[in-house]
Amino acid sequence: MTVKGAASLHLVSGVALLRPEESVFTAMLGGWRDQQVARNLSMLTIAARLRVVRAFADHAGGYPWQWLPQMVDEWSMDLRSVRGLRRSTLRGYQEAVRLFCDYLTDPAYDWATECQQRFGSHPVQVCHEWNTAVHVQEGEGDPAKRAFTVVELQALFDYADEQVTRIRGAGRKGWLPAFRDATLLKVAYGYGLRRTETRMLDVADFGTNPYAQSSASSASATYATARRGRGRHRSGAAC
Repeated sequence: MTVKGAASLHLVSGVALLRPEESVFTAMLGGWRDQQVARNLSMLTIAARLRVVRAFADHAGGYPWQWLPQMVDEWSMDLRSVRGLRRSTLRGYQEAVRLFCDYLTDPAYDWATECQQRFGSHPVQVCHEWNTAVHVQEGEGDPAKRAFTVVELQALFDYADEQVTRIRGAGRKGWLPAFRDATLLKVAYGYGLRRTETRMLDVADFGTNPYAQSSASSASATYATARRGRGRHRSGAAC
């Protein structure tokens, strides 16, 4: 049984190609795309990975069956020193290339055999532990951007509340948007929601938390952040 993304589904065996190198590389990318679609990954994730692989191929100046580990070293150094990418972003780029090489070298997809027959060489894995960034730190954020302290958070909430009182006391319009903003801040921090999750909240998303004290509540984020290439999903948060 031929699996989704196999070489035989994208290239006709024994047929000469006008531009064989470019045609085979394009077929590889198409096969990898199909394989990821079959795994139900997000289309945005797939498109981003394809862009990264094309960028690496341009930097390496060769095709997958010509790639070497040192090309990853040179590419990574350029991304860090010239383009100034963060460690987490660089690791994501390297992961995309690693996954592409995993796909090409998997016997189930038969790309190694196809390349050996056409070019006398075959793809190998070029991303290893010794030439890629390793995830060893839970929090990779900028140390200069620290979280608010409890005192600072309280000051922020108090300021937002004061704006509502000040505007309404002056008899001016705008107190309702100010009240909305103050409530928005407290909901986002109270439930630990991200921007899109907060923006897409609906009244139906709120309810009581059956596993906590009677005064506790919960919110269901309809547009929770995607995980591992999947699309946005529904996620609950207690307060």
